[in-house]
Amino acid sequence: MENFENQKFCQSCAMPMDGSEVYGTNADGSKNDEYCIYCFKDGEFTSDMSMDEMMNFCIEKMVEVHPEMDRDEASSMMNEVFPKLKRWAND
Repeated sequence: MENFENQKFCQSCAMPMDGSEVYGTNADGSKNDEYCIYCFKDGEFTSDMSMDEMMNFCIEKMVEVHPEMDRDEASSMMNEVFPKLKRWAND
């Protein structure tokens, strides 16, 4: 198993990308290793949302997957991580 520093994360939603089965797809059908299948398909983002909208959506998913984490912790973490992700870095 890779350590945290070598872990790939979706550059839109910060989901861990543990293998090519979760990679999004480019317009030519090839795998895109920067974005996950939920955020990027056929060379385009699957939804046109702002960084704040994406964070709010992901906070709910994060607390579902990590019951030990509350909404405030998830929000705090995402406020630190999301602005550094490729999709949002220029916002």
